[in-house]
Amino acid sequence: MTDARLRYGRASLALSFLAQGVTFALLVTRIPAIQDRYGISDGLLPVFLAAVPVLAGVASVVTEKVVARVRPGVVLRWAQPVVMVALLGVGAGTEVWQVALALGVFGLAVGALDASMNMMGVSLQRAYGRSIMLGFHAAYSLGGIAGASMAWAGAHWHLSLLASYLPAVFVLLPAVLIGSRWYAEGRTAGDVVAPGRAQAASVPFRLLLPLCLVMAFAYIGDSTVSNWSAKYLQDVLGGSEQLATVPYNVYMVTTLLGRAVGDLGVRRFGAVAVVRGGSVLAAVGFGVVAVAPGAWWGMLGFTLLGLGLCVIVPQTFAAAGRMFPGASDVAVARLNVFNYVGFLVGSPLVGALGDAWSYRGAMLVPMVLVLATLLYARSFGAEPARYGGGHERARAADVG
Repeated sequence: MTDARLRYGRASLALSFLAQGVTFALLVTRIPAIQDRYGISDGLLPVFLAAVPVLAGVASVVTEKVVARVRPGVVLRWAQPVVMVALLGVGAGTEVWQVALALGVFGLAVGALDASMNMMGVSLQRAYGRSIMLGFHAAYSLGGIAGASMAWAGAHWHLSLLASYLPAVFVLLPAVLIGSRWYAEGRTAGDVVAPGRAQAASVPFRLLLPLCLVMAFAYIGDSTVSNWSAKYLQDVLGGSEQLATVPYNVYMVTTLLGRAVGDLGVRRFGAVAVVRGGSVLAAVGFGVVAVAPGAWWGMLGFTLLGLGLCVIVPQTFAAAGRMFPGASDVAVARLNVFNYVGFLVGSPLVGALGDAWSYRGAMLVPMVLVLATLLYARSFGAEPARYGGGHERARAADVG
């Protein structure tokens, strides 16, 4: 693969990450409006919200099987438009069954999309021979900020859900379809010839388990911020309703900044050091939030959280790719499931502990879990696993 082909592939994949950040943020930040539009009760809402990551996890497992027959770029090329059309379906329906169907399609498509995007990111990083994975996730964070801003504008101007979603889809859908022409990846010679069954057998779960736990811990921390930061700042730390909207935005901005420079840190200090530093910083952030005497100290804690957590997930995917260079697609698909496990566990766990004990105490649980990443940090510098007679040297190849 030529250097130009790699650059185009990297740019087109970054566009896909950015578009997915916009799309996902438009969905999750308008959940109250979705609930009002369809008359979904408070008791039924958690079922709808849980269904999306559950179906996404199922789709991630299925994607592992699909990429044994077609390249991840093909999966991504079809999954991303389906995600966007499903988003429009969420905004266009009038009956509960219609939004349930749209969210179900969204969940299945987003699982395939997340898995295939990260598979391609891992393989492109291997082709480049240096850390670029954090840059892709920085594009996702930038998209999330843009999507949240669009959602705020839609709510501010009292636009319907469909009117809020249409402009983004109108711009992004053609862009990603055109950009998909330049999808590319770096894959090993073993990837080209190994059948799916052999690849699956070459990813022992016991070797992948430390990274799976780190992924779940990181998303427990992330979902805690996403779902509880506003309530915590207002109800526990005495912040105003307006100030309570700020922590998540601060978290997203610091996540973007951390990921924007994170690849440089990995190249200079190594993945193990960056993950250890991020884990400690995130744990300190949770500790500051837990003991904060007021809202502004809480804001400082959420700022530290963004800077710390942001490096962990991209480096976990990258570590899986390094550990299983001949079966990185399978490893990434399996690892991606724990993204949704952490998302499903985090918010209910903090809520239950907050109600039964205290929300300050509840913040210590994700703190301990994120800190536990230190126990597994060595996995981020592991040598490629030996399987099937050894591993091949990486070489660049087109998606086709």
